[in-house]
Amino acid sequence: MQVEQHASVGEERAARSAVRDLSALNVRDFLDEAVREAGDEIFLVHGPNTVTYREFNRQVDAAASAWHRLGVRRGDRVSFMLENRPEFLQAWLGLAKIGGILVAINTRWLAGEVAYLLQLTEPRFALIGRQFGDTFQDALSAAPSLEQVLTLAADSRFTDFGALMKTSDGSAPSAELKADDLISFISTSGTTGRPKAVMQTHGNYVLTGEGYMNWVDLKRGERIYCCLPLFHINSQAYTVMGAIAARASVVLVERFSASRFWSDMVDHRVNVFNYIGSMLAILLKRDPAPEERSHSVRLTYGGPAPLGNQRQEIERRFGLTLISGIGMSETTFGLMERVHGEHRPGSLGKPRQHPDPRIVNEARVVDDSGCDVPPGEVGELLFRSPVMMKGYYRDPEQTAASIREGWLYTGDLVRQDEDGFFYYVDRKKDIIRVRGENVSSSEVEQVLALHPAVQEAAVIGVPSELTEDDVATFVVRRSDVDEAELIEWCRGRLADFKAPKYVWFVDDLPKTETQRVEKHHLRKRAAELMSESPDPLAKGLFARE
Repeated sequence: MQVEQHASVGEERAARSAVRDLSALNVRDFLDEAVREAGDEIFLVHGPNTVTYREFNRQVDAAASAWHRLGVRRGDRVSFMLENRPEFLQAWLGLAKIGGILVAINTRWLAGEVAYLLQLTEPRFALIGRQFGDTFQDALSAAPSLEQVLTLAADSRFTDFGALMKTSDGSAPSAELKADDLISFISTSGTTGRPKAVMQTHGNYVLTGEGYMNWVDLKRGERIYCCLPLFHINSQAYTVMGAIAARASVVLVERFSASRFWSDMVDHRVNVFNYIGSMLAILLKRDPAPEERSHSVRLTYGGPAPLGNQRQEIERRFGLTLISGIGMSETTFGLMERVHGEHRPGSLGKPRQHPDPRIVNEARVVDDSGCDVPPGEVGELLFRSPVMMKGYYRDPEQTAASIREGWLYTGDLVRQDEDGFFYYVDRKKDIIRVRGENVSSSEVEQVLALHPAVQEAAVIGVPSELTEDDVATFVVRRSDVDEAELIEWCRGRLADFKAPKYVWFVDDLPKTETQRVEKHHLRKRAAELMSESPDPLAKGLFARE
C-alpha cells in the first residue's frame, strides 16, 4: 500500500533526528531537551496561573526525588486516582524520569472497579485526590501489594505527597531508560467486560508526540486545550507529548464543560483542542453565543467523523478547521485527515505517518478470515507500525488475540475507497443483525442526531421475536418530540429495516469520562424494561411493524 508522508513546521527538526537511535528514546530526555530549548516559555496554563518549561521541570524533578526517597525504582508501578490538575503531570513525569510506571485509575470508578485494577497491576504506591479517599479506602483490602497511599491534601489516613515534594532536594536520580521501557498502563473503558491494562512505552510516547505535532501542525508557543481526563491515552500521548514536542503550552482544565467551553477558549487563547465522542454534537446543540466566534481556535481533531454536512456546519458556526481521525489505547498512530490535504465527507483519512521514514504505519481492511476485502466493502480495521502497545498486562491470551503476525486487530469495522480513504462503520460488537441484514448502530445514531429535537441518541440491538435483533434507541431530547416522529425521521433517511422499532426517552446517557456511551448499561436497562412490559406502548416505547 502507498504510504503518505506529512510535512509540517516541525518536520525539519524531526528530520534532523532521523539518524538518532530509536531504541534510546525516552520521555525524560524528551522533556529535558524541550527545557533546554524553551525553558522560559510557558508550558502549563491552569486557571490564572502559568508555569514555564523550566519551572515545570523543577517540579517534576522534585516529584522524581520524592518517589525515589519513597523507594520507587525502575519498573515499579504506582497507581494514580487524581482529577486533572498540575500535580498529576508533575507526579507522573517525575515517576517517568526514574523509570516508574503510571497506573491511572478512571476517576468515575467505584470501589469494586478500583479493587480489580489494583489486583491486576499490583502497584507499590498510590497517589489519590482527597475526594477519592473513601472509594480508595474501600478498595484497599484487595490490594496487598500497596505499601503506602499518598494524597495531595490533608487526610489523616494517607501520607501528604505535596509535603514530600516540598522537602525534596529537587535532584532527579539517574535511571537508565530505553524506548521499550514501560511508562503507562492505560485501562480500557471496560464497556463489554473487565478492563484490560494496555502497556505503553517511552518510545511510543515520544514518537506520538512528534507525530501529533506534525499531524495538527502544532506550532511553538501555541496553546492546546486539555479537558479530556489525564488517565486517558488522548491526553497523555497526544496533548501532553505533542505540546512538549512543539514547545507549545497545555491549557489544563478539570473536565469538559459545554457551558464554559467557548469562554475557556477565549480566556486562555486556545489554538487547538481534541474532541472525542459527543463533545462536538453537544456544543452544536447549544444556543449560539458570542464567544464561539471570538476565540483563537484554528483546529480541532478527533473522532468520529461528522455525518454529511455536519462538518461544514461545525466549521462555519465555530470558525475553525475540523480534522477527523481514529487512534486507540493500543496504538496511538492510526488514521487521520491531513490538515492541508483533501477532506472527504465522513472520512477518517489515511494512515498517519511520522516524519522519520523509518516509522511506517500501515492499515488494512479484512474479512473474518483475515483476507483483505476490495475497496468499498466493509471489514475489520487492522494496523501495523512500530508504535504499538507491548500487550495487555498479565493477559497473554487477549494480547495474542489482538496482535496476530504483527497486525493489531482493532474491532472497528470500516471501508476503504479506491483512493485509500477510510470510513468508519461501527464497532464490530455493535453491529445489529436485523432479519438477515447488518445495521450499524453508529449510522442510526448519526441520523437521529440530525433531528433538531435530539440532544443525543444511543442505538443498541434488542432480542427480536422473529429471531436475531430489533433496533432500539435511547434518546435525550432537546425539545419536545415523540417516538413516532423519530421513527419516521429515520425511515425517511435510512432503509426501513434500519429504523428503530423501540424508543426510550431518558434524561441522560451513561458515559465514560471520555464521553463514550456505556452501552452495556443500556442493554441491561433495555432488558429490564422489556421484561417489565411485553407491551412496548405501556412503558413509553413505540413499536410499529
